[in-house]
Amino acid sequence: MAGRGGVTNNTQTNTMVWDSIVPPQCQSNPYILRLNAKLKWVRAHEPLHADIDVNKTNGVGSGMPFSNAILTKDPTFGVIGLVPCAIGGTNISEWKKGSFLYNQMVRRTLKALQGGGVIRALLWYHGESDMVSREDAELYKQRSEKFFVDLRSDLQVPMLPIIQVALASGQGPYIDILREGQLENNLLNVRTVDAKGLPLEPDELHLTTPSQYCSVLYA
Repeated sequence: MAGRGGVTNNTQTNTMVWDSIVPPQCQSNPYILRLNAKLKWVRAHEPLHADIDVNKTNGVGSGMPFSNAILTKDPTFGVIGLVPCAIGGTNISEWKKGSFLYNQMVRRTLKALQGGGVIRALLWYHGESDMVSREDAELYKQRSEKFFVDLRSDLQVPMLPIIQVALASGQGPYIDILREGQLENNLLNVRTVDAKGLPLEPDELHLTTPSQYCSVLYA
């Protein structure tokens, strides 16, 4: 969810670099804001998570094309406020209620509402790290559903729309088990977008830039 579109390994320096290519679908828009790491509203632009997922190289993600697609479909929608919270490489257990990442996400979201905003949806693209262990993959459905229920409760939005991605790749061998859990989510108002078949970066883990904005068409 933090966005790795356009991020590749520079073999000369052995560092990850972003190519800085921002397609039209991902361009900045005065009607799209983001809550930055200092809890201030600023105009959103790629990389959306630059000051949030600070230990990794960020590139194009799904947040900007998703927001632009909404405004293209309905120009009267108004201002969209994005609250980026993703940290790449994390296990679902690191997002359970009471954890640092969970508490930070709730804190940032509640701060975003202070100006009179309304939570419209949660975008959830996660799970690659949970494919390393068979146990984690098998428990992903249960743990993610518990996470969604807890988050809805703490944000006091019982039917918060959740758009999650059924992953196209992962860091371990148990992708089919985890994908099955994602596709069989039993909660109401949860929609799953299948990323299977979308092109990947050379690391065979992250979606390419075109895949990031093409996946929005299915959301």
